[in-house]
Amino acid sequence: MIESIENAASFLSARGFGDPQTGIILGTGLGAGFVHEMSNPLTLDYQEIPGFPLSTVESHHGRLLAGEVHGRKVIAMQGRFHYYEGYSLQQVTFPVRVLGVLGIRQLLISNAAGNLNRAWNKGELMLLDDHINLLPDNPLRGINHDKLGPRFPDMSSPYSPELNKLLIEIAGESGITLRKGVYAAVPGPNLETRAEYRFLRTIGADAVGMSTVPEVIVCNHMQIPCCAVSVMTDDCDPDNLAPANIAEIIRIAGQSEAKLTRMFVALIGRIGHL
Repeated sequence: MIESIENAASFLSARGFGDPQTGIILGTGLGAGFVHEMSNPLTLDYQEIPGFPLSTVESHHGRLLAGEVHGRKVIAMQGRFHYYEGYSLQQVTFPVRVLGVLGIRQLLISNAAGNLNRAWNKGELMLLDDHINLLPDNPLRGINHDKLGPRFPDMSSPYSPELNKLLIEIAGESGITLRKGVYAAVPGPNLETRAEYRFLRTIGADAVGMSTVPEVIVCNHMQIPCCAVSVMTDDCDPDNLAPANIAEIIRIAGQSEAKLTRMFVALIGRIGHL
């Protein structure tokens, strides 16, 4: 694993993607707006990068971007990988490992998620304060590589309190509704049944999705501060459950993208001291 990670990092460094300060993962239906905020952008398809899996989901572009935002060197994944695509969680998180070796100092993550909280509305944003991992595997399973992190990483505060505090401040200043809650990660790719939504609410989840948690586990393993924001794209009320409409989910994610982009751009402008 170490050799594969270092090979990919060397490949990217030789093509102008080296020494990034902030990493970003752009999730389902997100990313087009953020690309326009980057100056001097470089792009590279995942299929060109040694060791990278390929995005098989239509709403994920599958390319790596590098540029500057507020004078800060940024590297962004436009599209991610999922367990349901058939990849192991070590493959899913391989790009995060590479970004860590390249030198990112923090990782900003976005995703589309189902809204489980009846007091909230689809189209709103949720700041992840904690998560529940219901995936059947773990990216740290197997031999531990001490060079990457400890055998038993602490997860008492998986999302950076400093980054979360800044995002809350930015949302308040911008007039953006930013909920704070717990994200449950499930395998997918099917959406959940009514009974499963009731179960998720019972165990304390405010939103449900099929990503993010593996990347966050690896960030904590590598001691990379991270934060994550969900766009809540559909209401998962088991007592009033409408059939899932994936096109509608992607459309709502796109509508909320401007708010998320504004927040991430402002955050990058404020984290030079972290």
